[in-house]
Amino acid sequence: QLQLVETGGGLVQPGGSLRLSCAAAGFRLANYDVAWFRQAPGKEREGISCDAANGAGAQYSDSVKGRFTISRDNNMPIFYLEMNSLKPEDTAVYYCAADWNPHRTVCTGVPLEGLFGYWGLGTQVTVSP
Repeated sequence: QLQLVETGGGLVQPGGSLRLSCAAAGFRLANYDVAWFRQAPGKEREGISCDAANGAGAQYSDSVKGRFTISRDNNMPIFYLEMNSLKPEDTAVYYCAADWNPHRTVCTGVPLEGLFGYWGLGTQVTVSP
């Protein structure tokens, strides 16, 4: 059974850091594009980072570029979102997602929700003094 489980959310002060983890049980993660999304209160879910299985490199939304880093350990299998210089506007529920695309990567830019078939349940990140 394929399952994604996020951990690492919590309350952090502005300027602080958090690392989110997404455990990918049952996945041969090396074959999967992986991504992080977030949904703030009253807003639609937005894609913020994507990492292609083919090693083409990570993609980031403008809102997190330079502050967040996506990475993966295919052997565990687990992938991460390192978040630095956090701002109150980063407050949201964060979701990890994955999809297997043997012919082409879906990580060609900011990740699109409809292209990912596997999702975690989310973890809350709150940035507040």
